Amino acid sequence: MIHIVRSFSAVFILLAIILMSCQNTNTTATKTNNEVLILGTIHSGHLTDSIYNTAYLEKLIKEINPDYILAEIPPDRMQAAMDGFLRDDTISEPRVLRFPEYVDVVFPIMKDMNFEIIPTAGWTRPMARERSEKLRAISKDATRQEDWKAYQNANSLSDSTYKATGKVDDPYFIHTDEYDRIQDIALQEYNRLFNVELGLGGWENINIAHYWHIEKALEKHRYKGKRMLIIYGAGHKGWFMRELRKRDDITLLDMKPFLDAIQ
Repeated sequence: MIHIVRSFSAVFILLAIILMSCQNTNTTATKTNNEVLILGTIHSGHLTDSIYNTAYLEKLIKEINPDYILAEIPPDRMQAAMDGFLRDDTISEPRVLRFPEYVDVVFPIMKDMNFEIIPTAGWTRPMARERSEKLRAISKDATRQEDWKAYQNANSLSDSTYKATGKVDDPYFIHTDEYDRIQDIALQEYNRLFNVELGLGGWENINIAHYWHIEKALEKHRYKGKRMLIIYGAGHKGWFMRELRKRDDITLLDMKPFLDAIQ
């Protein structure tokens, strides 16, 4: 009887090991990284630029063919924007209305494409108002003129360096690390001087707020093997890329092959 019990125990243990092995294999097999891209936009510039315009954006997004678009839209503004669009094919929500990449491109092509828009912007109206008021006060404060001049000089240097490349608003150049480094000339000085003082509206702080929503979406859809397109003003791209490169559960895609495909 003891030998029979031992035999059953051995068989049970062996079956348990085989079952666990199969489960681990299946779990590993289904862990497919999501593909992530960042599309840097120039907001109102898309309405006037001869190349990087809304028609170009439409072709590019269709070529990328995302499953999810992580948009520079605050979560509390998304429903109003969507309701207006579904009602009469227009966007009337004031914050979203500022961005032609959504009004003229993302929302309209949503009808013919199978993607979900996830709002991820950390922006709030009180935060923006407070930031504007504080910057205005700093600019007029006689004791802060050295800081204000340093800020203006950094902006001038960034702008002149950008123009010297001869690639202003070039979508290829915008999606390079060199572009991010040029933007950082101004943005890092702005951050150093004013981030703490501007509170939630500071450069580092607002990017943290944006990225919190982005990271929440990445976590929710982890290992689904989907393509996720982050669409934000191009100045945010460098900050986001530094954070995204820390993750090992996503595959960051280069924008160049998609740009090449629509030429």
